[in-house]
Amino acid sequence: MKFDFSEDQRLLQETVQEFLNGECTPEAVRALWETESGRSHDLWKQLAEIGVPGLLVPEAHEGMGLTEADTVLLQEAVGRAGLAEPVIGTAAVAAPLLAEVSGDLAARWLKPLAVGEAIVAVGHPISDLVDDAHVADLLLLAKDGALHAVAPGDVTLTPQPSNDPARRVATVAWTPSAETRIADGADAARLLDVALDRGALAAAAELLGVCDRLIALAVDYTAQRVQFGVPIGSFQAVKHALAGVKVKLEYARPLVYRAADSVARGLAPRAVHVSMAKVAASAAAGLAARVSLQAHGAIGYTWEQDVHIWMRRAWSLDQSYGLPRFHRERMSAFALADGAPLGAGQTFA
Repeated sequence: MKFDFSEDQRLLQETVQEFLNGECTPEAVRALWETESGRSHDLWKQLAEIGVPGLLVPEAHEGMGLTEADTVLLQEAVGRAGLAEPVIGTAAVAAPLLAEVSGDLAARWLKPLAVGEAIVAVGHPISDLVDDAHVADLLLLAKDGALHAVAPGDVTLTPQPSNDPARRVATVAWTPSAETRIADGADAARLLDVALDRGALAAAAELLGVCDRLIALAVDYTAQRVQFGVPIGSFQAVKHALAGVKVKLEYARPLVYRAADSVARGLAPRAVHVSMAKVAASAAAGLAARVSLQAHGAIGYTWEQDVHIWMRRAWSLDQSYGLPRFHRERMSAFALADGAPLGAGQTFA
C-alpha cells in the first residue's frame, strides 16, 4: 500500500507551520514558561481562527470534520514549533471522544471547543497525571472502569513537577457519581482504548517535529562553530552522529503516518501500529536530544540555549500517553495473542 498526502493535507500543514513560525517563536515559548498558567488565551483563539482545535470536530458542531490522516502533518508542525498549547489533549483526544459520547455532552461542548472557547483535559488509566487540568473547562476522567465528565470546581488539583517548563501536569482528586458518569463497561473501555491511541499518535507526530527541529539546531550550530580553522560540522564524527539521527527520524516517520491511517480508518491492528509509531518516534527524538546537546558542547548546558526547548519537549512527549516500555509491552502482547490488541484496562507496572 502506498501512503501519501493530498495537496489539501500538505497545504493545511504549511498554513499552520507558517502561522507558528511567526507566533510561536523561541522567545514566546520562553515567556510563557514564566507565567502562572504557561498558556496563552490569545494564541489559543488565534489557533481556533485557523481551525486547529476543531480539526476532528464534526462539521455539524462548527468543526472541520477531518480525520487523523488529515491532521498528522499538522501535529508534526506543532512539535517543530515547540507549541505548548493543549493541541493533543483538547484537539486530538477530547474532541473526537466527545463526538462519540451519546447524550447532550457533545452538543454542549463541541462547538465551544471548536471555536476556541473551551479547553477539555483528558485523564487516562495508564497515568495518574493529567495535562492542562489547570486551564480546563471540563475534565474527562476514568475511574473503576467508567468514564466521567467532571467540572473543574468538583476536583482538587495538585501540580506536579515536570522537566519541561512548558508541560503543566497535576494529579486530580475527585469523587465519581452517577451524574458525572458518561460511559461504563465495554463502552467506556472502547472509548478509553481509542483515546489512548489518538493521544499516543499525536504525541508521536509531535515527536517527529521535535526531532526535525533538534537536527536543524545542531546543523546550524555546527556550521557556525569553528575549531582548528574549520566548522565543527565538517568533522566526520559530527556528520556521522547527525546522520544517525536523521536515519532514526526517517525510519519513524512512515510508522507514524501508517498509524494515523489506521486510527482514521479504525483498522484492527490500530493499537499495535500506534505503539510501533510511538516507540520509534520517541527513540528518534531521544537520540536527537542527546546528539544535539553534544553538538552544542558546553554551551548547550546553558539555560539560554534554545536547544533546551526541544530537548525538554522530547522528554515530556516520550512520557505522554505511555512510556516506550508500555508500548513495547503492548506490541509484545499483540504478537503473543495472535493479534489481539491490549486494552486500556491492561497496564504494566
